[in-house]
Amino acid sequence: MEIPHIYYHPQFRRSFLDLSSDIQRAAKAKIILFKNNPFNAVLKTHRLHGKLKNHWSFTVKGQYRTIFIFEKNSVILLDIGIHDIYK
Repeated sequence: MEIPHIYYHPQFRRSFLDLSSDIQRAAKAKIILFKNNPFNAVLKTHRLHGKLKNHWSFTVKGQYRTIFIFEKNSVILLDIGIHDIYK
């Protein structure tokens, strides 16, 4: 399942710019992988719980995650960062 469109929420853009260049490179690579197959095992894509129960997440590198939602046949990347983004 390939994702035809990925949209970047302003919060995602702000958080992305605050990341180190190493994490930015890892994120770009994972987003390409995600676009081609959002459930690739490397990404560890999973649905979130609680107040974020309609959101999903995938692993970027180490403790860094991306939060997103599926919107019809596209995806909106909402935020990126360490586990604190879940709060």
